Amino acid sequence: MKFVSIEKVSNIALVTFDRGTLSNLLNLELIRELKETAENLSEDKDLSVIILLGRQENFCMGFDLSDQELKSVKSATLNEQRISLAAGSKMCFAWENLSPLTISAINGWCVGGGLALAVSTDLRVVSSEATIYVPEVERALHMSWGAIPRITNLIGPAKAKQLIILSQKLPSKLAFKWGLVDEVTCEENVRGRSLELGKIASSMPPLALKVCKQSINSYANALAGLSSNHDLDQFLLTFGSEDFDKSLRAFKNKTNTTFSGN
Repeated sequence: MKFVSIEKVSNIALVTFDRGTLSNLLNLELIRELKETAENLSEDKDLSVIILLGRQENFCMGFDLSDQELKSVKSATLNEQRISLAAGSKMCFAWENLSPLTISAINGWCVGGGLALAVSTDLRVVSSEATIYVPEVERALHMSWGAIPRITNLIGPAKAKQLIILSQKLPSKLAFKWGLVDEVTCEENVRGRSLELGKIASSMPPLALKVCKQSINSYANALAGLSSNHDLDQFLLTFGSEDFDKSLRAFKNKTNTTFSGN
């Protein structure tokens, strides 16, 4: 794979995704690679834990709006857009449906689509210097990929509205207080602490671990699956809007704009 690498330590897999830039943005190619990685790992019956890592500087600063493939999708038919833009949801569901315990190890910024991916895993270990941020509404987009029901399930509707609608930047300690992340540690120890938790989990009877995780997820994440088609259509509605086009131009030109609601 071009952007994803896998290291195995006994019955623990460490998956690192790296676009080769500090921002570590997701593009459609990387999204497909992460989905394929999860699907391939699901066939490894010896694994008990999978740890997901971004770059040391930043876990992921969201989706790459300059992605050339995205530009072609923008001019495609609605049906073609639905097929292409379902990739993010499929990636997140592939990670959520893994039988082993999954842990996101987060340094730096965890933004937008990066957070959608992180909340698809079971646990999140973050650096004390990390920041979580959802800029989708600021960019005139719907927060997609099943992230809204997952985030709301973790922190409740009021805090989800602060995070998503008000685009509140969330420092790691507040994210921990809200229940969005599970542990906060120093920047140098994020990978190490994730491995420590992984080793605890990997010492458990594997069948019991996997069926208990499945039972918890079937209750906790049911809405993410039930709302997936609605979620995609809401995203397409905003993706095709005049407001998104204005926002994209303003973002690229580093200028302000006004929105019409169209």
